[in-house]
Amino acid sequence: MRSVRPVILIISSFLASLLLVSCGGGFQKSPLDEIIRNIPRDEMFTIILNDMNAEGNFSKSYYHKYQIIRDNQVDDAREVVSDWHEVGEKEFNNYVNDMGMEIASRDSTGKLTKTVAPPGYNNYVGNQKYGRWENRGGSSFWAFYGQYAFMSSMLRMGSYPVSRGYYSDWRGNYAGTNRRYYGPSSGGRSYYGTNSAYNNSRNSRSTWGSKSTSFKNNVTSRTSRSSGSFGSSRSSGGGYGK
Repeated sequence: MRSVRPVILIISSFLASLLLVSCGGGFQKSPLDEIIRNIPRDEMFTIILNDMNAEGNFSKSYYHKYQIIRDNQVDDAREVVSDWHEVGEKEFNNYVNDMGMEIASRDSTGKLTKTVAPPGYNNYVGNQKYGRWENRGGSSFWAFYGQYAFMSSMLRMGSYPVSRGYYSDWRGNYAGTNRRYYGPSSGGRSYYGTNSAYNNSRNSRSTWGSKSTSFKNNVTSRTSRSSGSFGSSRSSGGGYGK
């Protein structure tokens, strides 16, 4: 009798592959990692989550757009906003509250940081090469030197200045940890993050702006329905693009 074992093994491997993909298995390359690998190692950089999008109903696809600030410490720093990059569901959900935030950076010593922080806090704020603390009305705020004034514009610090108190709180309690600092809250909104006034002013034409509330409601609804049961999530493949 002809053996059916090879057929069974093929089917089993195929089903196992489907299970890994549906559970967000290890096949998805993060576009963030791809972008980092394509920046020369001797360059400082700051990568900010510029925009997000989720498309589809039953089967969703997820996307990120990045603001990339590159600084070779010789010429003026330059910025570029990337094209859309497809990301997995797990990565998308990990950063869903962090639009307008710095999600990766490398400093002048080559140290790579991939924890979420307010924009510019890792490389520029508090760095005496780029600016200093100035007193205004009894409070201290970060001010870039004249030759680096364009940095203030790129990081939206002219409209939303960095208080020394905010920076000290972040540095003392959040830097180097997995905790995320969104600054003080006012009227139900934090100073930084997806639904902050800072982020809305930074990217008023954001694709995600009109979807944020409905997405959170859908996630809450799905979580409530699946409470107490075992569920799986879908991860979509994506690649790096310039």
